[in-house]
Amino acid sequence: MKRLALLAALLAPLSALADPKPADWDSVLAEARGQTVYWDAWGGSTTTNDFIAWVGEQVMADYGVTLEHVKLTDTADAVTRVLSEKQAGQNDKGAIDMIWINGANFASMKEAGLLFGPFAEQLPNWAFVDTEGKTVQTDFTVPVEGYESPWAMAQVVFMYDTARLDTPLGSMTALLDLSVAHPGRFTYPQPPDFLGTTFLKQALVDLLPDPTVLSEPASDANYDAVTAPLWAYLDKLTPTLWRQGKAYPATGPAQLQLIADGEVDLAISFSPGEATAAIANNQLPDTVRTFVLDKGTIGNASFVAIPYNSGAKAGAMVVANFLLSPASQARAQDPNILGYGTVLAMDKLSAPDRAAFDSLDLGIATLTPDQLGSVQAEPHPSWMTRIAEDWAKRYGVAQ
Repeated sequence: MKRLALLAALLAPLSALADPKPADWDSVLAEARGQTVYWDAWGGSTTTNDFIAWVGEQVMADYGVTLEHVKLTDTADAVTRVLSEKQAGQNDKGAIDMIWINGANFASMKEAGLLFGPFAEQLPNWAFVDTEGKTVQTDFTVPVEGYESPWAMAQVVFMYDTARLDTPLGSMTALLDLSVAHPGRFTYPQPPDFLGTTFLKQALVDLLPDPTVLSEPASDANYDAVTAPLWAYLDKLTPTLWRQGKAYPATGPAQLQLIADGEVDLAISFSPGEATAAIANNQLPDTVRTFVLDKGTIGNASFVAIPYNSGAKAGAMVVANFLLSPASQARAQDPNILGYGTVLAMDKLSAPDRAAFDSLDLGIATLTPDQLGSVQAEPHPSWMTRIAEDWAKRYGVAQ
């Protein structure tokens, strides 16, 4: 019996020891061949589903990896599945090999020890990632530490109608000056709408001399001092808004309709390609263009992570690495395919690879990766929770 117990103790760590080593890429490729990777990813978009199917075709042809897209409506379902498997002692050959993830879902999996890694920064194509200009090493302020790999970017842009506004604006202060000079020509969706709270976050980030304070949780000790510039700003801006700030569009699409109707000149978006798409769909006039602020605008990345109990870790790393390839990133950025922002740095690419990005017709209102500039990090979620509540008390109106 003692011998059996000793043998069990010796064998217990074998599954961990057998995990593929990301730094030994040749070994990863060899192990991945023949594996099936079950990728749990949002399935609510035909274009996204088609892109994932294309990725599957490429990794099968190039690496012998089969990719199965498990379509999710809520990423939290995948988190719950992995947690349930851990609680049941299923520490190998789990049902999920890779998850499209970010934000709170990543934070909860990382904290609970549900992720394989670190692996991301050892992927060969990590060499092309823009670690200086994109928020790819933190996820809503949580350090990634190699436990997830980025594959797409979203970033705040402002849409403006060049028929009524001559030049883009460089700061939130400039936006206030414009609104004071031309009352009623700007508004934003009413919080807690996602774009409405994004506007508040973007204003605070731009107004603070050092927005890194927002990377830590809000506290009673610092909240009032840190947010004071935002309330001072909004006290001046609100009376100059569309309908004197006594009404707000309920959603992003409602905001676009105000531009289309000629009632406002500016709108906020979290999708650099939204204006071009809206022009193509006749939702906006073809005089609309986009801009970012001089100090950069808030952005966040979509990532893929590998559960700790995946039975196809090598195959999942091969897929994650392919998603970072210039070919995959350029295809994802094509507005006719997805229109997602790239996580790559253009100056790290070869001339032919960069030419693939340069040749993309992003549309008349979409900024290039270089024009989008630096990305500001998302504040810790605790800031927005309190700010949205205070905004409602100070400026909220009945819908």
